[in-house]
Amino acid sequence: MQNGELARSTQRLIQMLRPEHVGTAAQAAMTWFKPPPATLGRLGALEVRLAEGKREVKRAQKLRYRVFYRDGTAIADAATLLARRDKDAFDRICDHLMVIDHAAKPSMSGRQPVVGTYRLLRQEVAERNGGFYTENEFDIASLIDRHAGLRFLELGRSCVLPRYRNKRTVELLWHGIWTYVRRHRLDVMIGCASFEGTDPGRLALPLSFLHHYAQAPETWRASAHPSRRVEMNRMAKEAINPKAALHELPPLIKGYLRLGAFIGDGAVIDHQFGTTDVLIVMPVSAISARYIEHFGVDATRHAA
Repeated sequence: MQNGELARSTQRLIQMLRPEHVGTAAQAAMTWFKPPPATLGRLGALEVRLAEGKREVKRAQKLRYRVFYRDGTAIADAATLLARRDKDAFDRICDHLMVIDHAAKPSMSGRQPVVGTYRLLRQEVAERNGGFYTENEFDIASLIDRHAGLRFLELGRSCVLPRYRNKRTVELLWHGIWTYVRRHRLDVMIGCASFEGTDPGRLALPLSFLHHYAQAPETWRASAHPSRRVEMNRMAKEAINPKAALHELPPLIKGYLRLGAFIGDGAVIDHQFGTTDVLIVMPVSAISARYIEHFGVDATRHAA
């Protein structure tokens, strides 16, 4: 570079670094680092999106309180009753998926109602913050160790308002999860799914069906902690009526099975929520091809 060119280049750099130009340059640079949009998809008036900020997380927590405590069988402590929100320490580190109905009557604050939600926790975030929620009930450490090269996502706190428990809402929730999985390049989904009730004897048929027909192969298997484990194998396989058993499965568990999920070994009684929990293990590689085609390999079916 000649002396004249060097001088001109130096002068241009000095000009860019002057106060009146710094803001403009920084703004231009920041356009290359825009965070991904919160909206993950739309289906008619319904939108699936990630909660942004504490206020939106509180909206998801209020929906969970309504479904789990007010209308469900969960037992609230004093703090939960006062707050009228289902919350725990994991909420701070999770992403929260919300379905919003833009055609519904707005609340007093002018916001459209949240009608469905899911809580999402990526492995790298869990490992920085003490682990997964699922570890309270199931020994998943060995499962993760066996697949050390894969990235896990925990699904939890799923709930939908009764009038929205239909194909459209569930499909949009799954579209949101699939978009999130593709965006973060995740490989395996895990989480607890629940039966209402804490008497496993009354759940003998569906629990036995899951044990005999949907148990994870050894490489994907994880067991309930011995101190909390409840036997799922309560009926012989030949005594099971599969059609009747499927009828008794909660819609969420049936949905997981249709996608290609496996079930862990043993169940756990959750007395706070009044449920019997089973472990869901769903490798992305095991998801039925027809569902991937339905939502699109790159989650394009209901893209916003």
